[in-house]
Amino acid sequence: MTLTGQSTSQQAASDDSGNYSFKDVIPGTFKITISAPAFADQTFSGILASGQNYIVPPITLLLATVNTTVVVEPTAVVAERQIKAEEQQRVLGVVPNFYVTYVSNAAPLNSRQKFELSWRDAIDPVTFILIGATAGIQQATDNFAGYGQGAQGYGKRYGASYADFATGTLFGSVIFPAILKQDPRYFYKSTGSTRARILYAIANAVICKGDNGHWQANYSSILGNLASGGMSNLYYPPQNQRGAALTFEVAGVGIAATAADNIIQQFVVPKLTPKSHKHEAPQRVPNGR
Repeated sequence: MTLTGQSTSQQAASDDSGNYSFKDVIPGTFKITISAPAFADQTFSGILASGQNYIVPPITLLLATVNTTVVVEPTAVVAERQIKAEEQQRVLGVVPNFYVTYVSNAAPLNSRQKFELSWRDAIDPVTFILIGATAGIQQATDNFAGYGQGAQGYGKRYGASYADFATGTLFGSVIFPAILKQDPRYFYKSTGSTRARILYAIANAVICKGDNGHWQANYSSILGNLASGGMSNLYYPPQNQRGAALTFEVAGVGIAATAADNIIQQFVVPKLTPKSHKHEAPQRVPNGR
């Protein structure tokens, strides 16, 4: 602020609400110049009488006229770049962690990209190793005894475990998400209290973000678990095939496991994933799909 006919001037910074004030101003004509980065300066003048408190009317700043280049990319291009980053996410640098995004406004995936992400997860060498370990534990505990023991029994358990994983991923992360326009990924929540983040993680076992960006019931995951449970009746030993009971049992276990995994994703996995994008970078503005 400058005073007409005087050499004195004052400066003040506004608070978060845009409020500012000047003290001990000498009476007379004054001029206020308001400036902010990327905005054109605005000026306001008036006359201040002795002992008067003067409230300056609201002033709207206009964007400065500068040469600005805005890069607009198709949504599919933005999503593809984000997928490539997700495919670098590995717990302890080893275990794939592809179905988590640390970008809160991540671009929605098209059907091809949903398949691409699931295929990348399904053929990862570590996936085969983990399934092999699962089959080994089942054999050691004689789970699904109808498969028998020895190499043949282990092979059947391995095939069944991989089939459970493959069908669950195919139906829950590709087919139903493509049909219902839902995102199969878990959106990491970086803010809020511990309690709020735990509830968020549990809720995400039954809700998801739609391709339209809105939260909705996670029909894709629920139907995917049911479909996987139904398919398991085709290859589980006869004594373990319980029709609808087995289907809903497998589906229920899948939902519970998802909730537990989400909690681990919130509080443990980011610390163990070297290439997780914990700090989100500004995204280029995508156009419509």
